[in-house]
Amino acid sequence: MKNFVYATIKRWMQINLYLYFAKIEMHGLSNVPKNKPVLFLPNHQSALLDVLLIAVDCNRKPWFLTRSDVFKKKFFQILFEFFQMIPIYRIRDGREALRNNQAVFDRCASLLQKNEAVLMFPEANHNLKRRVRPLSKGFTRILFNTLEKYPDTDIQIIPVGLNYKNAVNFPDKVALYFGTPIAVRKWYMPNHEKQAVENLKKVVSDQLKQLTTHIEDEQNYNQIIKVLQTNNFDFLNPSKVNLQLTNLDEIKPQKRRNIQGHVLKLAKGLFLIVNLPLVFIWRMFFKPKVWEPEFMGTLRFAFVVIAYPLYYAFLFFLVCFCTNMITALVLILGLFTFNLVYVKCS
Repeated sequence: MKNFVYATIKRWMQINLYLYFAKIEMHGLSNVPKNKPVLFLPNHQSALLDVLLIAVDCNRKPWFLTRSDVFKKKFFQILFEFFQMIPIYRIRDGREALRNNQAVFDRCASLLQKNEAVLMFPEANHNLKRRVRPLSKGFTRILFNTLEKYPDTDIQIIPVGLNYKNAVNFPDKVALYFGTPIAVRKWYMPNHEKQAVENLKKVVSDQLKQLTTHIEDEQNYNQIIKVLQTNNFDFLNPSKVNLQLTNLDEIKPQKRRNIQGHVLKLAKGLFLIVNLPLVFIWRMFFKPKVWEPEFMGTLRFAFVVIAYPLYYAFLFFLVCFCTNMITALVLILGLFTFNLVYVKCS
């Protein structure tokens, strides 16, 4: 029963994600082993959306290492356990709390020994900047702790590059790139653990920098990102963008097609009109409460998933009351189709 409920919710989330995003691209799924223990290590930009996008399409049923502060209430402990979320403790939770991480590492070791999949964010924080941040050593502690307990475990690391066109705006597009498997035992050196940690962090970081846009120059980041955005670079293709980053001085400004721009503005205006009640509620009551831009996409997605079925149901019964069921069905189907076309063509 539990597996059925989990699979149903997963499919529901997958459908909603594909309706919400203008485009979702998946690359390299064949790199994900189906019968080996896997540790997914993605870059982290858009809060819970990062988790959902990987979870619904990664061909595995991963466990997720999640910041411990969201587990404080009993209800959430039960809920998150159902969705295979494991609390991980950070320095901001207090030094005493960090001692709990050994039990977390041991649990992950047990899962990996059973050929399960685990997901964690090696950057240990989220940020919208298009660059791979320094990796923490937390993921190496999990891996080496597993091999210390179960030396024959053939753990495979799968780096994952998440690439949003614009994670704050709507509609958005995203491309996920699953990297080449990294066999952990090759990098495990029990007698030289410090060096092994640094080596493994580097090989994962290097692959992530190929799977997502990576702007190395932090000092001139704002100027560089402005050039990329002005020239409408395709952030869904990180290898091409990274290649072009090496020749920024040779980039010539591109002219935008005004006709297409006018059509999109007209479509957006119509979209705002036919969805005015929800747009008003979002902008007046929910959007101002988004505490960090990295959470904008996640909270907007949650709002859409909850609000739109209620909106369609309300309109259906209202039109049924005023006219008849056939008219109501045609209206709702037409509104849904228009919204979907607008999202997919934006």
